[in-house]
Amino acid sequence: MEQFGSFIIDLFEYNNTVQILASAIILFVAVMIIRKVIRSFFKRTSFIEERKEKTLEAMVNSIVSYGALIAFIIIVLSTWIDIGKILAGAGIIGIIIGFGAQSLIKDFFAGIFLLYEKQLLKGDYITLNNTHHGIVEDVGLRFLKIREWSGKLLTISNGQIKTIENYNIEYMRVIEHVTTNFLEDPRKVFTALEAACVRLNDEVGMFLKKDLAKKPIEPFKVYGMYSLNDQYHGYQYTITGVVEDLVYWTASKETRRIIAETMFDHNIAMAEQRVQVQSYSSKEE
Repeated sequence: MEQFGSFIIDLFEYNNTVQILASAIILFVAVMIIRKVIRSFFKRTSFIEERKEKTLEAMVNSIVSYGALIAFIIIVLSTWIDIGKILAGAGIIGIIIGFGAQSLIKDFFAGIFLLYEKQLLKGDYITLNNTHHGIVEDVGLRFLKIREWSGKLLTISNGQIKTIENYNIEYMRVIEHVTTNFLEDPRKVFTALEAACVRLNDEVGMFLKKDLAKKPIEPFKVYGMYSLNDQYHGYQYTITGVVEDLVYWTASKETRRIIAETMFDHNIAMAEQRVQVQSYSSKEE
């Protein structure tokens, strides 16, 4: 009789184990199928921007993964524990989980607001918390992943994000400052900078942000003298131009190159930092 009872218990535990394994396999296959359907759906759609499609796809995949995980946990608990008792004690359990999962809930809501408020998209170049710089690789319900310039992949929980500086929101303004020697004639400098702007609009004009008539919204121009005394180094001038967000870094690099070449061609002396050391000689009485 004892052997029969032991056999029943072993059979019950075996069936539970099989049920759990079968549920895990079914959920895994279901997640793979759903992700494939989602990928296929977004590949065929063209009613929204590609970066928005990738962001939505990443967020939906994250929701599917967390949903499958929660479903698996419920299946395991219901296999070994009476689900009715769990529901009966849901109030107490909810309070306990609420205290223990505050950061988790905070991350979830922060991730939803990131997507809803369109603060960033997959592929954007951003600065997080004035510290981390990189390209957004994945947007999830809990975590945000950005690839830094060095190649390092940074994963940060959504609840830790305080500030976001996005360099990919429709357009960016290239702002380049030029500081010349105090002895340089400002009229000569303005002439050189205007010549640089002519080159910029000619050679880098394809990067400029354009309106519906294909005309630049704000071509490269001399903004003016920005400072009469740039940290005691010299006069500071500024050149600006509005470019497409995706080519901002290339446009900035080309702008600096053309300005440097133009200043050199016009023999404009740039500011130099000088340190003056004054020595005193003591006379012996």
